Amino acid sequence: MQKEQLTRIKIGGYTCTAIGLHWAVALLISVAFPLGLYMHDLVLTPYKLRLFNYHKWIGIGVLLFAVLRVLWRFVYRPPDLPSTMTQWERSAASATHLLLYALLFIVPVTGWLASSANGFQTVWFGVLPLPDVVGKNQDLGRLLFEVHRNANYLLLALVGAHVAAALKHHFLARDNVLARMIPYLSKTHS
Repeated sequence: MQKEQLTRIKIGGYTCTAIGLHWAVALLISVAFPLGLYMHDLVLTPYKLRLFNYHKWIGIGVLLFAVLRVLWRFVYRPPDLPSTMTQWERSAASATHLLLYALLFIVPVTGWLASSANGFQTVWFGVLPLPDVVGKNQDLGRLLFEVHRNANYLLLALVGAHVAAALKHHFLARDNVLARMIPYLSKTHS
């Protein structure tokens, strides 16, 4: 399909692909974060190791979808923000999106590196072994895990701000910002 044809397949200014990637990442994060919290303090058992594998598989999925999202965003520019937004709101939106994108890379990569440094290779879906990017080093592993954990909390805070802003746009500003990612809502604005 030509780019001209693909750009016509848009809902509220975003392509269907952009919407799908957005919600795929949101779903994976909404599973990976609570799973990480839950499994962290479990006693080391085969059950905990299985949960760690699931967590790592989801994390690699987030990383791959993040790569696709960034590539897609370079090709297909997102729609403009509403003209009713103030300059500080536009700046906050840009900064939040930039940080969210950065964390979509930082969180899974630091998890992968921490796993490698702690001597646990990541084998995606139990089939595709990913290379250990760093050698076994428990001190480095602890440091990377701390970065991974803190980056996750920052990601959670930014996602909360992102959701709050989207709800503010929908219920208070009554513009189409949220409807661009949830096309069904555009009918309720009519």
